[in-house]
Amino acid sequence: MSTWYRTFRFSTTSRTQPTATITPTVVMKFLKVVIIQPLDSGSKTHSFPHALVAGIERYPSQITRRMSKTRQAKRSKVKPFIKIVNYNHLMPTRYTLELEGLKNVITNDTFKEPSQREEAKKTVKKSLEERYTTGKNRWFFTPLRF
Repeated sequence: MSTWYRTFRFSTTSRTQPTATITPTVVMKFLKVVIIQPLDSGSKTHSFPHALVAGIERYPSQITRRMSKTRQAKRSKVKPFIKIVNYNHLMPTRYTLELEGLKNVITNDTFKEPSQREEAKKTVKKSLEERYTTGKNRWFFTPLRF
């Protein structure tokens, strides 16, 4: 696997709004994420340029019309994650995803307390599942195939 994505640098305009990007969390496993808050200059705890991201750890399963409503609801669930990721591990895409409500929920202080982190995950899960059931941003809810 090539490492060309590590040398990629962002332009400042691409981080102004939350955009969908791809981040490798484990070798050979790529996940789609949304940049919630970019931090170009770094912070005290993380001296490198990084971003607060929210993404999908487990994607919703496929649904057919023949399934019952309860089974459809069960298969439409999403498992989210929130993370601090170095810019070198992000690869921008042409897709955007507007999640304005999450900017106030996820901050640097969210990662200090486990209870705050769990609350933030619950709100991310709620907003992502709502977006999935309405049928918007279908690309974001399909796993990447490499």
